[in-house]
Amino acid sequence: MAKVLILGAGVAGHTAALHAKRMLGKENEIIVISPNSKYNWIPSNIWVGVGKMSADQVTFPLAPVYAKKGITFHQALAQEIHPEGDATTDSGFVQVTYTDSARNGEVAKIEYDFLVNATGPKLNFAATPGLGPDGHTVSVCTYGHAIEAAHSLKEVISVMKTGKRQAIAIGVGHGTCTCEGAAFEYTFNVEHELRAAGVRDLADITYITNEYELGDFGVGGMVFSQQGFQTSSKMWTESLFRERNIKAILGAHVEKIEPNEVHYELVDGTKDILKFDFAMLLPPFRGVDLKAFDKSGADISEKIFAPSGFMKVDADYSGKPYEEWLASDWPKTYRNPLYPNVFAVGIAFAPPHQISKPRKSPNGTLIAPSPPRTGMPSGIMGKTAILSIRELIKSGNGASVASASMSDMGAACVASAGTGLRGGSAASMTMYPVVPDYVKYPNTGRSTDDTYGEIGLAGHWIKLLLHYMFIYKAKGRFGWFLIPE
Repeated sequence: MAKVLILGAGVAGHTAALHAKRMLGKENEIIVISPNSKYNWIPSNIWVGVGKMSADQVTFPLAPVYAKKGITFHQALAQEIHPEGDATTDSGFVQVTYTDSARNGEVAKIEYDFLVNATGPKLNFAATPGLGPDGHTVSVCTYGHAIEAAHSLKEVISVMKTGKRQAIAIGVGHGTCTCEGAAFEYTFNVEHELRAAGVRDLADITYITNEYELGDFGVGGMVFSQQGFQTSSKMWTESLFRERNIKAILGAHVEKIEPNEVHYELVDGTKDILKFDFAMLLPPFRGVDLKAFDKSGADISEKIFAPSGFMKVDADYSGKPYEEWLASDWPKTYRNPLYPNVFAVGIAFAPPHQISKPRKSPNGTLIAPSPPRTGMPSGIMGKTAILSIRELIKSGNGASVASASMSDMGAACVASAGTGLRGGSAASMTMYPVVPDYVKYPNTGRSTDDTYGEIGLAGHWIKLLLHYMFIYKAKGRFGWFLIPE
């Protein structure tokens, strides 16, 4: 019997766990470790953040699902990985500290034969002084944050209803942030709610981002082919910003947040202040606080993890210049090169470099969107790791493992631009591949036949359908595995 240990119960980890139980059967033990008791469908936190969904609509308890599936669940925080074991055991294990009420604070060692690191990110609010719920801005990164954001937005709308003008700032709170798509979504959902409340004319909305151009989304932008013509996500997004009268500050690194002030630096080195009454700025991500040790107890974290804290996998980490980047730099199997029974998927793996072109200001400040690794790609990676583990259990270390490189993977994204069954809208986008391949597609880096964008009411209906469909899938209901990642 093999023990498959999965760290994290987000999109990547939870998908991996469900597929592991389905594919590996009763003869192998599937174990999940997560510090949280609930699953959160994070894409819908946007709607929680404007008061259109409740926390119960985007979350559910994990324990009952895992109990029904025969998956062992530990509500605990993973803190140390010992891939070679220690003086007491030759088996790899993870040291955890329990977070549930029954065993809170208790430390334990959980052994494994295969480890899937799907811990997701640490929300690094500390990278920007004053950023986040403990500072001067709100967030929608967790459902708890999103509830607070909705309350703050409601207060600002109440002020506007008295006739007082308000300044709203939405975007990213650091030069190396990712998830620009989520900032885009929240911007247009807030704008939609202001119109619905009848106070849009009293709001000055500014989108502040590290993107060099609108429509970059951390993937270097996209070229769409529509009705025989080519257009770009830049033109498409700029048009939407003009239509909704939203200002944009581009190529920005937020240095600090003070009460009602965002201090930022631009790529050209100039610095300025953006005043606000309400601000939702996303934090940069880094790897969670995991350490790794060899059998003797020596710290090998620097060998296992990149400086960002994300786990190294089968990628090219040589640090070559932007002009030499290739699609083949990106990982295929997500196996750690030192310990091939260890995988890292979703946000937990260390990307070899950005997808968008990185830039530095004359002051030396790096302003470069980090690559997105969420949603559809995360689910695919989680499933791919389990497919590989199945082959390794069956055929040993010489087995042919599965591959799912982001340079050979498509992705679909539906970005809400305002909720409502009649008046809502969403931007529907597909791209192939996620990481541009300028060898295969010299002009655009992507297939124009498979890269597409459109905005409208139909997109909102699709996003709402996807919300319920993926909650259904995550609960492991009948036929869940027929719903694609």
